[in-house]
Amino acid sequence: MSLWTSLEPASATVDPGGSTTVRLRLRNTGDVVDEYRFEAVGPLAPWARVEPQVLRLYPGTTGSVDIAFAPPRTPDATAGPNPYAVRITPTEHPEATTVPEGNLTITPFTEVRAELVPPTVKGRFRGRPKLAVDNLGNTKLTASVSGSDNGDQLSYDIHPSNVQIEPGRAAFVKTTLKPRQIIWFGSKESRPYTLAVQRSGVDPLGVEGTYVQKGFLPRWLATFLGIFMALALTFVLLWIAYKPQVRSTATEKLQEAGISTLPPSSPTASPPIPTTPTVAPTTPPAVAETQAAGGAAAGAGGGGSDEEKETKAPERTAATAVQELAAEEPDKKHICYRAFVKDKGWTEAVCDGETAGTVGENTPLKSLNIAVSGTKGTASAAFVNDPETTNGQGHYIAPWSGAADGIDNYIGSTKKDAPDLLGFTINVDNGGGAVCQNAHVHDGGWLGLGCDKPGEGEGFIFGGSLDNNRWLEAVKFTV
Repeated sequence: MSLWTSLEPASATVDPGGSTTVRLRLRNTGDVVDEYRFEAVGPLAPWARVEPQVLRLYPGTTGSVDIAFAPPRTPDATAGPNPYAVRITPTEHPEATTVPEGNLTITPFTEVRAELVPPTVKGRFRGRPKLAVDNLGNTKLTASVSGSDNGDQLSYDIHPSNVQIEPGRAAFVKTTLKPRQIIWFGSKESRPYTLAVQRSGVDPLGVEGTYVQKGFLPRWLATFLGIFMALALTFVLLWIAYKPQVRSTATEKLQEAGISTLPPSSPTASPPIPTTPTVAPTTPPAVAETQAAGGAAAGAGGGGSDEEKETKAPERTAATAVQELAAEEPDKKHICYRAFVKDKGWTEAVCDGETAGTVGENTPLKSLNIAVSGTKGTASAAFVNDPETTNGQGHYIAPWSGAADGIDNYIGSTKKDAPDLLGFTINVDNGGGAVCQNAHVHDGGWLGLGCDKPGEGEGFIFGGSLDNNRWLEAVKFTV
């Protein structure tokens, strides 16, 4: 071979978007004048430039050329060591081509871009935006995604919550937004939120979006129903006031003969449950106890049999428990409650923030028994499983039921084939008092404390889930 070469340095380092230069020295060890042509080859060839491209050397003389590397700041500039080579072709002896090789290390850099698609989503019960995360750096990206908003008004179901993205690639993260409170009547409300892309040792990259929550029913429908109910009530009152009194002589004759044309009397059906949270008047606890004592005394004064009658202790309901607390602390507000657990029956009555039900046993609740003191009564309604649903959600089985202070209020059913409880609504003092709840649902855990505050919201608080697959397992209440 009639050529000697040397790269100075043999290994170099360059930043993406920057440049560096390597010098190639060569000597003509032959005995004739020769001309040499230079060409960069290999993966780095598009970013390499040789100056000059042609060099003429006399025998025994030495020359040099400069190789300039300028990799762009893109994912194509792979981080780490990258081999390169320069092909040297002699004009006089083309068969004696030489290809010296070197090594160029490209430094790593990270660049992340994230975008919500679409930035604004609308819905009554949920929204499903997607977060597009692009890795514009030259190294693999590992990051986690989380959601947040002011006031903790939304819950976030993010899948996947952790991503690994190769350089120059993108990943889509599916997000399900669910409002913690349902807007039953009224116009839509905008709820801003932020999805954050978190990398180790770097400040999170936040992407802002908006969830527009629609009302379950339009406001005009509530106004229409109110007017309709008022007109219906007025019609009934007028009908009762002006109902004609008709007497039949035939009926009087039958009565004189001791004959009746009427069928046997049947028990009067109970009135329909009100459609709004109304508490029916009832006897205060103290009066009820006095009347019970008087009745027991009257029974004792009457006759009895010689054999002893077996007595059974009365069931300790929520009303029993709250009456005991009211007697001990009459100047304070209390709420007591118990839960009917599937295949297990009623739990013990607990009060003021204790847990009723089971946690971690996958046993649904069928019914709740609630009683209050010092709050001017309570009202509630049950939201239960609906196997015939088309959207995977349950439904309300009955209108509101209410009870005054010290009286038991029940929602749901204890029948064997009764549907599982998914959630509930509750208020005190017809929405004029404060009540708080925390519900534990299947595959969801404790959902967090939610409160109905006087003068705010819809006059009640909803607890639990709307999803048929997330039944209620335990509850806590405070007033």
